[in-house]
Amino acid sequence: MAEGNGQALMDLPPHECPGTGSDQAGKAAACQGCPNLGLCAAGRTAGPDPAIEEIKEKMKTVKHKILVLSGKGGVGKSTFSAHLARGLAEDETKQVAVLDIDICGPSIPKIMGLEGEQVHQSGSGWSPVYVEENLGVMSVGFLLSSPDDAVIWRGPKKNGIIKQFLRDVDWGKVDYLIVDTPPGTSDEHLSIVQYLSASSIDGAVIITTPQEVALQDVRKEISFCRKVKLPVIGVVENMSGFVCPKCKKESQIFPPTTGGAEKMCHNLNIPLLGKVPLDLHIGKSCDKGHSFLSEAPNAPATLSYRNIIQRIQDYCNHNHLQEDENT
Repeated sequence: MAEGNGQALMDLPPHECPGTGSDQAGKAAACQGCPNLGLCAAGRTAGPDPAIEEIKEKMKTVKHKILVLSGKGGVGKSTFSAHLARGLAEDETKQVAVLDIDICGPSIPKIMGLEGEQVHQSGSGWSPVYVEENLGVMSVGFLLSSPDDAVIWRGPKKNGIIKQFLRDVDWGKVDYLIVDTPPGTSDEHLSIVQYLSASSIDGAVIITTPQEVALQDVRKEISFCRKVKLPVIGVVENMSGFVCPKCKKESQIFPPTTGGAEKMCHNLNIPLLGKVPLDLHIGKSCDKGHSFLSEAPNAPATLSYRNIIQRIQDYCNHNHLQEDENT
């Protein structure tokens, strides 16, 4: 696996590729014929990026770091990231931040009601854009002159902006940093894991929908996490059934033909954090930049979100206690 190259990766089983951090990067038998051989070998001999230590210093004020991943687009990853952040920020004693590294499809500004906002620079770096006093957001969407502008960047430039977000944004003291990533397992994912490698990442929350075509890609995402030693906090199944508001009959819009996320999690020994049912008002709230949790406090989807958020908090708190004991 090479990063920052803007080329397609050779489709090798995860156990064959030694990874960019290995001494065998660019030298192993599996590397022969790979278009990334030269880049991986160069990365191996060049040594660690000095920015990693700078980012480590910057991240000392960030208590918990959570990556939100999805194997496939359109499964509600950014929607979940926004709800997770809003739910955590309901506790006014907690400072929450969202970092949107979906460089080509930055939807967080729209979902958070910040479309059209711009980044401001101060003596201490870029300032996040705030939804509330305790909820800040940073996204490449704030750097575009129009929401319709396309970001046409190769890998190195994407990696550069991620590095800049982590190193040069004045995050301040943050309890939870939620990182919304693009679909898949490519440059952006490798970069965020590499740049935060010297810091402590609590883990990843993986978003899916019930049908096999989505679960297939989630399995790849889980393989990626295991390969780069990124803990998996658990899986969230979005769009899990729809209850008609009039007749109350439940329908499976995306049938779980192979057992859905529940069976997959059981087979892979990964926690299923919860299932969020389809609700038409979720999309409407996101389009308006409003909080669905506040607008529909008693909806089944809201109750599911709150249960999932509580489980993520419990995981992070337990993880933090273990770190304290080890130090």
